[in-house]
Amino acid sequence: MTIIETAKLNGLDPQACLADIFTRIHDHPNKQLHQLLPWNWKPLKQTAEIKDA
Repeated sequence: MTIIETAKLNGLDPQACLADIFTRIHDHPNKQLHQLLPWNWKPLKQTAEIKDA
């Protein structure tokens, strides 16, 4: 199954998901790459709000 179809199955906008992942992946820690998988992915804004709380 493709990343696009997996994103759709998880109720995500595939274009927004991929754009965000491509923006973040270059400096994302290797041990935390699982956070960028479609079933774990959260938009960067939402991730920042969680860290601030």
